[in-house]
Amino acid sequence: MFDLGWSELLVIGVVALIVVGPKDLPVLFRNVGRFVGKAKGMAREFSRAMNDAADEAGVKDVTKTLKTATNPLGSALDGVRDAARDVTKSFDITSDKPKPKIDPDSETGKLAAERAESAKKIQAATARAAAERKAREAAEALKQAEEMEADLNKTPEAKS
Repeated sequence: MFDLGWSELLVIGVVALIVVGPKDLPVLFRNVGRFVGKAKGMAREFSRAMNDAADEAGVKDVTKTLKTATNPLGSALDGVRDAARDVTKSFDITSDKPKPKIDPDSETGKLAAERAESAKKIQAATARAAAERKAREAAEALKQAEEMEADLNKTPEAKS
């Protein structure tokens, strides 16, 4: 806002220390902080009031209409994004059950439950295949280590 650097703040602090004195300096800073907080609050309230007035006047609708007119592809993608966001909000990501917004007895609810069950089966099969692969790799590594140990025992140094 005022574009003050550390050196300017240091000069202001030293001048304040000399003028006000060390005893009253914390009180001064506290009062300045309260004043700045009140000023920021008033500015925030003014900004909120202006945004509310603009919303009532329909400025957002005009802006959206102009955006659609100037960039139809972007506005179409925005519509797709909004639809995808609405769909993802209707499902609870932490569980496989649909949220209460979707009736479990409806076709959508049945499909969602079926897809969740299929996803669980796929995850289980993938985990099982990964475990089998790791076990097979461990067995191969053990076999290779035993072969290397046997080769080391066959060397001429080991015989003497």
